[in-house]
Amino acid sequence: MAKTPSNNKLASERTDLAEDRTEWAEDRTIMANERTFAGWMRTGLAAVGIGLGFNALFGKLEPFWVPKAIASLFMGIGIFIFWAAQRNGCAVQSRLDSHKATPVKPNNMRLISGLMAMGAITLIVAIWAMDFND
Repeated sequence: MAKTPSNNKLASERTDLAEDRTEWAEDRTIMANERTFAGWMRTGLAAVGIGLGFNALFGKLEPFWVPKAIASLFMGIGIFIFWAAQRNGCAVQSRLDSHKATPVKPNNMRLISGLMAMGAITLIVAIWAMDFND
């Protein structure tokens, strides 16, 4: 069966369409990665919030260090989640190429995670520095 010019043109058009679909899928994957990163950051903030709330509600329990330790544990979990989110998000971003989408730069993911972690560390220090015996 001989190939005709129309068959070659049809095959070329199909190849071009397949490449477009692949590029769109990669852009969708980049955006899904960003949504996943944001979801993990929210989860980390929730862990920090649970720790802060626990300390606020039970801060006067005896011995004094128990509520602080539990609050610090939740905030530590939040810090770990921030770290894991940026690690995984940056790893996925480095494997993908954007075509039409403008992805969040991995350094911005690291910056956001770092600032959130610094905020949680500051809260841990503040909890241990506060005196609830008034």
